Amino acid sequence: MSRFDLVIFDCDGVLVDSERLAVRTEAQILASLGWPISESEIVARFVGRSASDMHREIERHLGREVDWDGEFEVRYREVFERELVAVPGVVEALARIDTATCVASSGGHNKLEFTLALTGLIDRFRGRIFSADDVERAKPAPDVFLHAASAMGFAPGRCAVVEDSVAGVAAAVAAGMSVFGFSGSVTSAALLSAAGAVVFDDMSELPDLLAAT
Repeated sequence: MSRFDLVIFDCDGVLVDSERLAVRTEAQILASLGWPISESEIVARFVGRSASDMHREIERHLGREVDWDGEFEVRYREVFERELVAVPGVVEALARIDTATCVASSGGHNKLEFTLALTGLIDRFRGRIFSADDVERAKPAPDVFLHAASAMGFAPGRCAVVEDSVAGVAAAVAAGMSVFGFSGSVTSAALLSAAGAVVFDDMSELPDLLAAT
């Protein structure tokens, strides 16, 4: 199909259409905790980064500890169970990609399994799901992508990454991988391009982009 042996997918905003839901929810929660912050600032600060990085920054700003399960995780779960769907066109795109695929995300394994199962995508990636939980450093460090490539048995230079965040694009570039930036989520095409991605805004375009590269 292309020069790639492996296509590595981020999860949130690439496979599951969760970023808009999460950002909206986070803005509501943070306002209630005493940090009124815009959705655009949440995107710039937190999208693509690990939960632990986000937690540290929020607690540093608030100057106190936060009950993450009580304040955040319950709300995420409620919103996702009510509204989460797969990214439009991604099921059809996956069916047309005939190289190996896997998931490498800043999300924890529990969250990944929950959202992928909720959207009907879990069986497409079972046994090939990698998380920031598995490595020392989260995105924008390249660790999770390098770990995924190694576990799957492919050289980084033969891997393509599909991302929707600046942190994720930076991680893929640092890993020495080709990166395709999906601008149909919450990060602008201009920012993804500036970070080093080939940008596209419709998942149906991805198989042809991979084949042409």
